[in-house]
Formats: sequence, structure tokens, C-alpha cells
Amino acid sequence: MTIHAGKPFPDGPPDPVRRLRGRLVSPVTLWTAGDSVRRAGLTVSSTEVVRGEPGRLVGLVDPLSGVLDLVRDRGTFVVGVLSVDERNLSDAFGGLAPVPGGPFTLAEWEQTPWGPRAASVGTWAGVRLESISEIGWSALVVGTIEHLDVDDRTPLAHLRGRYGHWEPGLEA
Repeated sequence: MTIHAGKPFPDGPPDPVRRLRGRLVSPVTLWTAGDSVRRAGLTVSSTEVVRGEPGRLVGLVDPLSGVLDLVRDRGTFVVGVLSVDERNLSDAFGGLAPVPGGPFTLAEWEQTPWGPRAASVGTWAGVRLESISEIGWSALVVGTIEHLDVDDRTPLAHLRGRYGHWEPGLEA
């Protein structure tokens, strides 16, 4: 977390692409890679699942993140869909909340063949890296889903800088 002496935001008109992105509801996922010795994680809201044989997972990841380095090195990673009860993990791995000892101290972890998984995360995928390419200011990561667990907890969503959720049956 950085504290700026001056104004942290640029002057001038708002970025229209950023404004458009802010109006799209995004899932809140936690990408992790590594093992008990060397591991990294990052909150990623630009995540999509692509149906097919095999199914794939696609995400836009910060190209300077430690998790991307480990995904390149190891070739596998875990993508967990955070529930409304796991907002603290999202903030910690997104760099929005300070965590003495690091964000991995906030949960119990299970080491899977694809990387570390927070034991509290019920919906998660074990993914094998297929490709990484540069797109805009992000790294486009494509992976093949090798393992999948899905539960019924309400997933956490992100819209216009805030968290929320939608539950079936609550349509307007």
C-alpha cells in the first residue's frame, strides 16, 4: 500500500476505457502459484471460463506480479472464486489492505498439484498454463482446466470499485 504526498490520481478528463470497465460486473478470483517454499497470489477480476474440450480459463494479469513469474516458472496455477465471506483475501492479495506477515497468513492453505489453495475457497480450478501474451497493459494468460471443484456459496463480485453479490431469485 502506498501513501502519496500529493494527488495520487492524474489531472484531466476521466479515462473512458476505465469508465467502461468499471461498469462491467466482474468475478473476484484469487490466482495462486508455487509451493510452501515459494508462493505468490493476486486478486484478479478479469477472469473468464471458456467452454470446450478441454475447458480453458483466461485472465488478464498484472505483468509485474509475482504470481505471473511463478506461473511461467511452474506451468501450473490455482484460480479460486472468492465467496462473499472471503473479501479479506481479495483486499489482502489485491494490495488494498496491509497484512503483517503477508496475505498467506490470513488462511489455511492446501498444497495441490497446481499450487496453493485457500482451504476456505470451495470453487476452484487447477490450471495448466497454455500461453501468455502481452495485451494492452496486461498479460493475457490462457490455461487448460485440469481439475475443478464447484460449491454453492455466493460468489463475490466487483462493480465500479465496490464489492457486491447477486443471489438467484433476487431479480429486480
